[in-house]
Amino acid sequence: MTDISANFSGSIPEYYDRCLGPAWFDQFAADLAARLAARPGGDVLEIACGTGLVTRHLREKLAPGVRLVASDLSKAMLEYAKAKRGASGIEWREADACKLPFGDAQFGAMVCAFGFMFVPDRKAAFAEARRVLREGGTLLFNVWDRVEENPHTLTSSQVFEELFPGDPEMQFARITHGMYAPALLRELLAGARFREVRIEPRRMEVVCPDARTIATGMIRGTPRVSLIGQRGKKVEDVIEHATAALAKLGGAAPFRSHAQAIVVEARAI
Repeated sequence: MTDISANFSGSIPEYYDRCLGPAWFDQFAADLAARLAARPGGDVLEIACGTGLVTRHLREKLAPGVRLVASDLSKAMLEYAKAKRGASGIEWREADACKLPFGDAQFGAMVCAFGFMFVPDRKAAFAEARRVLREGGTLLFNVWDRVEENPHTLTSSQVFEELFPGDPEMQFARITHGMYAPALLRELLAGARFREVRIEPRRMEVVCPDARTIATGMIRGTPRVSLIGQRGKKVEDVIEHATAALAKLGGAAPFRSHAQAIVVEARAI
C-alpha cells in the first residue's frame, strides 16, 4: 500500500478514532459488518482495519467460533486498535494488501472498509483477495462515492486548494474519492475472478458536536498534519480555516452533513 496509507503514526490514530469515528465512520462500519453472515463459511480476514471500528462490529456479528484476523499495513494503527479493542477473539496482523502473508484459500470471507482506494496496485490487491479466499468466499468492501456526494469532504478539499494551490499531495480527494465508478469496480473484480457482484450506494448522516471537532479529525487524524508542517504553515491555522468553512456548510455546533459510500459484495470463483 502507499506511503500515505502507512503513515498514520504519532497521535493520528487517536484523532482519527475520537474525532471522525463516532460522527462519520462508525455507521458505515456497522453497516458493513451487518451484511456478513454470522457463519460465512470459514475464517474472516479484515484488511486495512485502521483503529478497529469495523473489527469491533465484525466480532459482535460473527459466531463465537469463527476466527477473525484483523490486519493493517500501518503498525501505529494496528497497535492503537489492539490496545483499544483488545485481543479477545481477534488476531491482529501487520499485512500489506498487495502481498498478504496468508495461505491460498485460507478464508471464507474478506472485509475491507475504505481501504482499497489507497492501494497503489489495485489489480494486485484484488488478486491477493481472491487467492486467500476459498471458492465461493465473500469479498465485502466499501469505497467513498464521488466527492460531490460527500459535502464536508468537498468543503475541506476546497480549503486545501485555497491554502495549498496546485499541490498534488494535498489533493486527498483524488485518492479517497477516485474509485466509485461501477464500471471500474466490475472490471477489477472480474479480472480477479469474482462474480455475483452487487454494488449499492449507502448514505449516512454525519453528526458531530461541532465543526471544529470534525475539522480537527480531518487534519490531525490523517497524514495531512505532517504535510502541513513541511509546507511551513501552522496546523491550528489550517484547522481554523477548515472549521469556518465547515460551519458554513453544516453549522458550528452541532455540525450536520451527510456522507455517501459505495458498498460492494462479490463471490470468489
